[in-house]
Amino acid sequence: MKKSVDAKKTTQDAGSRILVGIITGSPNDLPTVVKVRDTLTELGIASEIVVASAHRTPDKVLAYLERAHREDVQVLIGCAGVAAHLAGVIAGHTRLPVIGLPLSGGIMSGLDALLSTVQMPPGVPVATVAVDGAKNAAMLAARILALKFPEINNALETAAKKERARYDQTADEALAKLTEK
Repeated sequence: MKKSVDAKKTTQDAGSRILVGIITGSPNDLPTVVKVRDTLTELGIASEIVVASAHRTPDKVLAYLERAHREDVQVLIGCAGVAAHLAGVIAGHTRLPVIGLPLSGGIMSGLDALLSTVQMPPGVPVATVAVDGAKNAAMLAARILALKFPEINNALETAAKKERARYDQTADEALAKLTEK
């Protein structure tokens, strides 16, 4: 009996509390970062965005991580461009899964951010998605959460079916839909 009560509590928790913390290094990054939140919202996953820089406001990053642990946030996404040390700093201060979202900009158009995010020392892992890969950052967070929350797994299956249906049409059907818009 206790197991079914716990399962019900877990299901309720997934929809009502913040499971994903999205930290971005600059307010300039918000147009890309909100796409992470929007994708998570479409999947029924509560998240929050915090602006905190690994270089300019490191104390704010650490304070957020303390709060995230207290509030049982499950996955963290660090979004940063150029030097892009944010995801690594986050990973150095938590045992939670950390996803790095390198952002474009600067003279290298995001390559510098990608390399800074992906080149982590042994024992400080950061799962890294493509430059400006906001949707994939959200989807990876959802896949991690789906291991614990069956309703998130169901939402992912529904989203995958919808995406497949988009590609399971003829070129004429796709063109007709494009011209309708």
